Amino acid sequence: MAKKREDYDVVIIGAGSAGLTAGIYCGRARLSTLIIEQGLVGGLITSTQDLENYPGFPDGVGGEELMNLFYKQAKRFGCKFKLTDVKEVDLAGDDKVVHTFRNEYHAKAVIIATGVKPKPIGCEGEAELIGKGVSFCSTCDANNCIGKDVYVVGGGDSAVEEAMYLTKFANKVTLIHRRDQLRAAKSIQEKAFECKCLDFMWDTVVKSMTGTDCVTSMVVENVKTKECTTILPGEGTNDFIVFPYVGLTPKTQIFEGQVDMEKGFIKANESLETSCPGVFVAGDVRVKTLRQVITAAADGAIAAVEAENYILSR
Repeated sequence: MAKKREDYDVVIIGAGSAGLTAGIYCGRARLSTLIIEQGLVGGLITSTQDLENYPGFPDGVGGEELMNLFYKQAKRFGCKFKLTDVKEVDLAGDDKVVHTFRNEYHAKAVIIATGVKPKPIGCEGEAELIGKGVSFCSTCDANNCIGKDVYVVGGGDSAVEEAMYLTKFANKVTLIHRRDQLRAAKSIQEKAFECKCLDFMWDTVVKSMTGTDCVTSMVVENVKTKECTTILPGEGTNDFIVFPYVGLTPKTQIFEGQVDMEKGFIKANESLETSCPGVFVAGDVRVKTLRQVITAAADGAIAAVEAENYILSR
């Protein structure tokens, strides 16, 4: 069956804070704009309960709430949305083509804002237990933590914030970190150390997990002493839950060979144009030093304005 063709000025791949902001700017410029998202509109930040460092919200704001506002604004300026997977792209020519299962979308410019996904620990047994006691979304699985021991692996902002959030549900939360101090922002650390229900396991890495339909044991190793310890479920329970927050992997596989990358992240100039003319990148998926909602939004604005300039110059 032949695919249905639709034509746009700009196709944005990804509907996180970068993609939505790009949509707002493209829409205001009266460019016909399509935003394609394979998962949840809003991206990873929707799982954050309390975002304290986004300007304009002195009392903080939930990630989902903020992204809903972004989404409504993009819709207001005429952006169309398709919730589907992008199967492949052809970006080399003047006519950019984005293929989904049933449709092909043609555009004069493309903005890549696919974002990142959580990186697994990589230990033995983890892959088999994803969705069975290993979770990458505290908001999604918080209710499953009630009355259980919970282990959060990592030491950055996300790991510490999610560990504090999970203390509202779990019997006990322990944060496992490979170093002897956290990498999270000082303000977040201060709150964490004041949290009475949060314990810390320093200088420690996870070596393996076991279980069939749930996590029933976990072996951790002290990186300094090399001593290994087996963790078992708490008293009165048969399992525990593990949340890895050890890093991020860019979602760029479909763009390999079409734009220049560095360790999977897409390279761009100051105008956020990639090595392929007419293709721009915004947000966490690009090579950058700071990955935050506000920097992703800034990227989206720049990429949209430069995409408009590119179209007008043709």
